[in-house]
Amino acid sequence: MTRSRSIGDDSLESASQKARSAIAKAASGERSIHPALIPGVSVEDTRADFKTNKTVFAVALAATIAITVWAIVAPENLANTGTNLQAWVVQHFGWLFTIVMITATIFLLSIAVAPTGKIKLGSDDSEPDFSRSSWIAMLFAAGLGIGLVFYGPMEPLSHFLTPPPYLSGVEPASEAAVLPAFSQAILHQATLPWMVYALVGGSLAYAAYRRGRLPLISSLFEPIATNSNNRVIGKIVDIFSVLVTLFGTATSLGIGALQIRTGTSIVTGKPLEGDGILVAIISILTVIFIISAMSGIKRGIRILSNTNMGLVIGLGIFVLITGPTMYILDLIPASLLQFFNNFADMMSVAPSQGETEKEFVTAWTMLYWAWWISWSPFVGMFIAKISRGRSIREFVLVIMLVPTSLSLLWYVIFGATAIKTHLDGRGIEIKDSGENVMFDLMRTLPLSSISTIAVLVAVVVFFNTAADSATNVMGSMSQSGRPVPAKPISIIWGAALGGISLALLLIAGQDALSGLQSIMVSCSLPFAFILIGIMVAWGKDLARDPLILRRNYATAAIARGVQHGLQEHNGDFIFGSSAVPESQGAGAKIESDDPYLHEWYTESATDEYLADQASVRDRQRAELEEFEEKHKKDSAHEE
Repeated sequence: MTRSRSIGDDSLESASQKARSAIAKAASGERSIHPALIPGVSVEDTRADFKTNKTVFAVALAATIAITVWAIVAPENLANTGTNLQAWVVQHFGWLFTIVMITATIFLLSIAVAPTGKIKLGSDDSEPDFSRSSWIAMLFAAGLGIGLVFYGPMEPLSHFLTPPPYLSGVEPASEAAVLPAFSQAILHQATLPWMVYALVGGSLAYAAYRRGRLPLISSLFEPIATNSNNRVIGKIVDIFSVLVTLFGTATSLGIGALQIRTGTSIVTGKPLEGDGILVAIISILTVIFIISAMSGIKRGIRILSNTNMGLVIGLGIFVLITGPTMYILDLIPASLLQFFNNFADMMSVAPSQGETEKEFVTAWTMLYWAWWISWSPFVGMFIAKISRGRSIREFVLVIMLVPTSLSLLWYVIFGATAIKTHLDGRGIEIKDSGENVMFDLMRTLPLSSISTIAVLVAVVVFFNTAADSATNVMGSMSQSGRPVPAKPISIIWGAALGGISLALLLIAGQDALSGLQSIMVSCSLPFAFILIGIMVAWGKDLARDPLILRRNYATAAIARGVQHGLQEHNGDFIFGSSAVPESQGAGAKIESDDPYLHEWYTESATDEYLADQASVRDRQRAELEEFEEKHKKDSAHEE
């Protein structure tokens, strides 16, 4: 007869606590606990000194001033430089962006479905900081923001009017151009961008909340470059991350301000072309998002994100009901299937195939890949801040499926409605940069006076959510990853963000915005290599995670135990543990003395933290001894 016995939850919890308390001796050089039993160390547990990194802060601020002066003094030169640089990057490294996007997706799916998917972005007993609904709302607001309202109807409509080059023979603005328009928009806006964000966000959350490292981009390379955040190259990476976040967000906010002005003009029925309205819009919203950023993620940003989600869902349902309902419903599954059918063709369009293909990928696909990669430090760090306590499997699958599904629904609902107006002979024009399309679309539907106001409110809330998220992230980057940046730092970066957006619009105009956008896109090239390094470093960390070590020991122990039990007891045996020669144990083939397995927690532990944990050591030892004694008595009684 085969008997088995499992240790109860209380004992497992005691083992986890015992592991935490034993880090004290490990830190002092006496290894009193096996590395496979470490439950994870959060950066807060290390009592890290989140002081302002003067080098990162000062250099980033100086570079901000220099680039802003360039944009104001010579906007045309900035625009030309940005355009030429972007064209060169796309022409020579477009293939790299495509490889990085696909590789990141494969890497994340691999670690999600593998045993590593059970690893938490935090200690073994950590719980999520936010409800799943609030978490998803904040993911959605940070990852898409103003672009959701701006491009929702505009991009599918644009591809409908000018089909992608791989569709030879398809007439513009024809029925045959409808489904390819949606598949192209889904490619640009859905799964692949979110996988890049998830790569940075997941690796940062893992490093900070399970390995006890500072939540900085430079810290992600600790597994392959010890003390990376204190090296010159590490500081350059962090400075670069601040600048990309600042100017990338400033560009989006400038576009958002133009859209708010357009919406306000439509709602009020008065032309608002002067600079005064832009000054008022950006000044008021800057004050609001700075206040929100200083209140932290758990209050201001969470409330704004939940408000955003409500507005997005409400607008989507409204357009679905009042628009061409059956047409939209037919296109939802058809667009998804068309996306999978066209995926290889869409991904294979390259600049070397001809001038038409070069123009298309430069203006659309490669521009998007580069833009998402350049935004990954900002969005990734924000995602890391809100994802503590979730398993890697949940983290990857939710980010891959939920925002993607919401994006798909949004683009099909609004894009289909815009396209149907053309097919019905009531076409909407794409004016200037396209900030008019959403508002003009709402005016073709019932209750337009109310719906246009709702769209305007959504843009305003998205504006603030993106801005205060960026302010929070830049403050953290400037203060060694501090979870809640000091208020003066938040005020400085918030004011810089609002001031740059305003200065670019008032003094430099659209040329500066376009040039700055092109330069930020070009900055994605070094970040593409950084993303490759992150995959290598995180993969190394995960392969030696305590949970994976325990699994490796369990697999070896079960294999040896079953073989021994069958040979010696003919199947009548139970599992236990006993000391054996090192060469015969479960860890015979596991290098448990590898310094890499110990240094990450012994170096991060501090005397203060370890002293706090030591007070419960005797109680935990007594609990374990009591359990073992009870197990022996039960076994003797059964025999």
